[in-house]
Amino acid sequence: MTVTDTGPATGPSPAPSPPAPLRVVSWNVHRGRGGDGRVDPARILSTLGAEVCPAGSADILGLQEADEEVPPHGRILDVAGIEAATGLRSVHDRDGLRWGPRSDGFLGAILFLPPDWGLSHADVIDLPGHCHRGAIAVEARSPAGPVRVICTHLSLGQPLRIVQVRTLVQYAFRRPAMPTILLGDLNEWRPWGGLAFSPRVTGCRLSGPCAPSFPVGRPILPLDRILCDRPGAVTGFEVLDGRGIRAASDHRPIRARVAPFGPADRSGGAAT
Repeated sequence: MTVTDTGPATGPSPAPSPPAPLRVVSWNVHRGRGGDGRVDPARILSTLGAEVCPAGSADILGLQEADEEVPPHGRILDVAGIEAATGLRSVHDRDGLRWGPRSDGFLGAILFLPPDWGLSHADVIDLPGHCHRGAIAVEARSPAGPVRVICTHLSLGQPLRIVQVRTLVQYAFRRPAMPTILLGDLNEWRPWGGLAFSPRVTGCRLSGPCAPSFPVGRPILPLDRILCDRPGAVTGFEVLDGRGIRAASDHRPIRARVAPFGPADRSGGAAT
């Protein structure tokens, strides 16, 4: 009898594991002014390193109110110290990504990403309003695929927020298609988002869970958000608390996991 060796049994290849969610943190640091009314930027640095964003715990960190309020919007934080404490790097590595030569960010918004994420594009975006508002928008090559991250601080009034969010959405529409994460102090107190985040108004569905983050002592308003244009991408949303947090700012920081990548996104195309 002849036995033919057909080799090891074969079957369909296992599906690739989904990429790990991105770990995102956002905090309005109130220009270093704590609940006691004292301005102490060193508390921001120590609290970031100890309670909010220790090294290795986040992929994306966005800060708001991180420069002086009025021109020339001078620096107030130890950005090099923040980079050392968090393991992340500021994306504002040239003058065009800062409000001016004495600024660390753009109108108080500073964005930090891992140093090994290559930036393919970066812009600052002026937003309309009586109080000057703006955003920093970057397109980066994360380990899971290309992603757009926008960090901003929106206006208090809903009519202005509507125009500002629509401005950001239209900006993203003009750029290459990729998952988009919007984070920051969005000043929207309605848990459902209000008209500023209605897809019928803005043309884009930005979604994510929320919880009260302001004021720091006893939060009642969900002003700080982490949103994504991929439904269900934002999970594990939490408002952080701690002794240093309550002393350092008038907002509590927020943290979430964001998993926006489908197969098309990982290959560089748009999800359908």
